[in-house]
Amino acid sequence: MELRVNIDYKQILGLIYQLPEEDIEKLKITLQSEVLSKKSTGSLQELILNAPTWIDPDLHEYQNARSHINKFNSEHQTL
Repeated sequence: MELRVNIDYKQILGLIYQLPEEDIEKLKITLQSEVLSKKSTGSLQELILNAPTWIDPDLHEYQNARSHINKFNSEHQTL
């Protein structure tokens, strides 16, 4: 069984303000933790999904440059 109720934002606020203060505090804590949880998870997923990708020539070019840098550093290392 499913029941759907259409309540606008002002009606929700009115219902919340009718709650005892301790329940309002519990609701506040619950909402903050859930929003932070969704935000951090969503942000990480979004970051990973939208991260740039390298094609083989890009990776080869990076590895080549890194190799030259490492060689230079090893030859010019001061003790």
